[in-house]
Amino acid sequence: MLNLEHFLCNSVFRENVWLVRDGDACVLVDPGFTNDREFAPFENFIRREGLRVEAILITHGHYDHIHGVSRCLDLLGDVPVYMHPDDVELIGMAEDMAAPYGGCPALSFDTVDVVDGQVLDLLGRQWTVISTPGHSKGSVCYHCPAEKLLFSGDTLFAGTIGRTDLHGGSYDSLIVSIMDKLMGLDGDTTVICGHGHTTTIADERTHNPFLQPWGEKEQDGIDWDADGIELNG
Repeated sequence: MLNLEHFLCNSVFRENVWLVRDGDACVLVDPGFTNDREFAPFENFIRREGLRVEAILITHGHYDHIHGVSRCLDLLGDVPVYMHPDDVELIGMAEDMAAPYGGCPALSFDTVDVVDGQVLDLLGRQWTVISTPGHSKGSVCYHCPAEKLLFSGDTLFAGTIGRTDLHGGSYDSLIVSIMDKLMGLDGDTTVICGHGHTTTIADERTHNPFLQPWGEKEQDGIDWDADGIELNG
């Protein structure tokens, strides 16, 4: 069973950084560390535990999720940074996009492209890349079926969805991504979000107001089970 270590960044966006661990091997998800104070707990933990990071997974290219990538690479060495190519342009836009929120320096780092349906072998498990454009053009989720974990970035949150008013955003695309790509996953899949607390696919089917009619138990003669699955379909 994988262990999850959570590092909360205290910038204006309070983004989540996750370290997924199996023994001394780890995968780092969305390192948005913006300063030494945020980065120090992560660096100290890595050094104290003697951990080896296999990869950095980027769910999307907004600066609050990639701000700390270069800093992490300086610490970790030659680690692949997986990211969808449609969001690579956002690395170069980070300085301008961050300006209204306190700013950030120009960012630059190499990435390894991922595509929809690609399977990454990490931590002795298979991780499926799920392309979910809408919050950004290149937003992706990382799904580990063996552990029933989904890292959703800013695509899906507990009780809401990602904003779509930034560069490359599209509300229609986001809803289609969530409904077509995520709502069919097992109901007990844990959704680990880029901001806020975790949830499950079943909870979002039944309680997320943006995803109706998943939450409607009876509609037009259709019966649904507790996980929001059509019983007589």
